Amino acid sequence: MAEKIFMDMPGGRKMPAVGLGTWTTDEKEVETALNAAFETGYRHIDTAFLYKNEAAIGRVINEWISSKKLKREDLFITTKLPMQAMHKDRVEKFIKTSLESLQLDYVDLYLIHGPIGTKYVEEGAPTTANIETVETDHIAIWKKLEEQVDAGRTKAIGLSNFNIRQIDRVLKSARIKPSCLQVELNVYLQQRELVKFCQQNDIVVVAYAPLGSPGFNEFLAKTGREPRKLPDVLNDKTIVKAATKHKKTNAQILLRYLLQKNIVVIPKSINPARIKENINVFDFSLDAADMKALDDLEVGEGARVFDLRVPKFMDHPEFPFPK
Repeated sequence: MAEKIFMDMPGGRKMPAVGLGTWTTDEKEVETALNAAFETGYRHIDTAFLYKNEAAIGRVINEWISSKKLKREDLFITTKLPMQAMHKDRVEKFIKTSLESLQLDYVDLYLIHGPIGTKYVEEGAPTTANIETVETDHIAIWKKLEEQVDAGRTKAIGLSNFNIRQIDRVLKSARIKPSCLQVELNVYLQQRELVKFCQQNDIVVVAYAPLGSPGFNEFLAKTGREPRKLPDVLNDKTIVKAATKHKKTNAQILLRYLLQKNIVVIPKSINPARIKENINVFDFSLDAADMKALDDLEVGEGARVFDLRVPKFMDHPEFPFPK
């Protein structure tokens, strides 16, 4: 059996160890996925202003709460400050906008979505064609996030896509310490040094793309970009072998591996059957031999899919990844 269905956060709060990721899901898809997730037992939902689906998520949440099938306090909702809001004067505006869309008085976790700031655009988000980066002051922005905790708009605050140097800078100046780091993480991209640093500093690590990102080329096609050769994490022969041994799906092995390292997982799916499979990972454990075999699958930076390799990002002083 799993040792932790929840991960402990600073201050005694708890984060469900498995959540539903919602990146690239449109309004109709996210409504289907969310209803399936709630029926299956998910209580942790991850979204962002950038995903443009907060309003649809808010409608489903409101329906479940209004019908008394769920209580607000049973849910753990995460959303994020977008790169175009990376200025101290925009933090409050954007969290209020997200809360209005989500039909919530507060979120459980509010993250800075990335360390690079982009020029503000009035509607939507900048595209790769018109993106302009701006100077970014993480400390000033963090102080504004702390004010959102004080105001009751979020219970906790954290970071996403930050590196150790950037996290440490925030830690040293913070009145309210970051409680979470959300990053791309799976057996091919284990980021061991980063995970160790966070866990030593009582920062919960949340893995996005824990199954790799098999739908990434579909996203590239939608945005008019060329497809890439992607790491096929799901079908690695070592994963297949472990899945056969434990009579589980390949995805369940990948998720269980991270859970046993005390890492929260937020796999994205719009398929009700897969949504159900992805949370059914608490009735088995990987043994030491399994864990060693999966540890040995580490590729490192070559397996990073969400690499932010837009030229203007790479020239920014806060570009977080090795170039």
